[in-house]
Amino acid sequence: MSNETPFNDKDGFRRLIELTNGLTLAQVCSLTQLESSTIQNWVKRGFVPHPVGKRYDERSLARIRIISLLRDSLRLEQIGELLTIVNGDTDDTSDDIISESELYSCLCRITELIGSTTAQAAVDEVTRDYTADESSRRRLKGALTVMALACVAAQYKNQAETTFNKLKKEISL
Repeated sequence: MSNETPFNDKDGFRRLIELTNGLTLAQVCSLTQLESSTIQNWVKRGFVPHPVGKRYDERSLARIRIISLLRDSLRLEQIGELLTIVNGDTDDTSDDIISESELYSCLCRITELIGSTTAQAAVDEVTRDYTADESSRRRLKGALTVMALACVAAQYKNQAETTFNKLKKEISL
């Protein structure tokens, strides 16, 4: 894996972004099921790059998707710090150790693997071919481990809430 590796775009967002020269806020909201005020808040607070010509690029969409995955189990400030650990300044790609799109793809692959292995083993597998200096490699692996555990925590939280609501319904019957 390297910074040049394209992200797994099974949803076809990359092609859509290329064809439309970026996505409008309404399109991003439709694709992510997020409110426009939420996305605008993330931009305002520096968690997502500012749109160019009112259009969100692939990098912005990947970052929005990452934040959305993590926000059920981490505070927004923690997510911002985590993304800064990986890629530095939001509006500067020169300090990135991996593209946002590839980071999102890695996180998706890791969460798919976690069902059959540990979070650390899944991170090791997905980053096995990552070519960078040791410091960048450690930062990426650490951040992906935190992200993977946060995703698992969110899944357990949702399962607990669903089970709790079922229990309440059964008892009230």
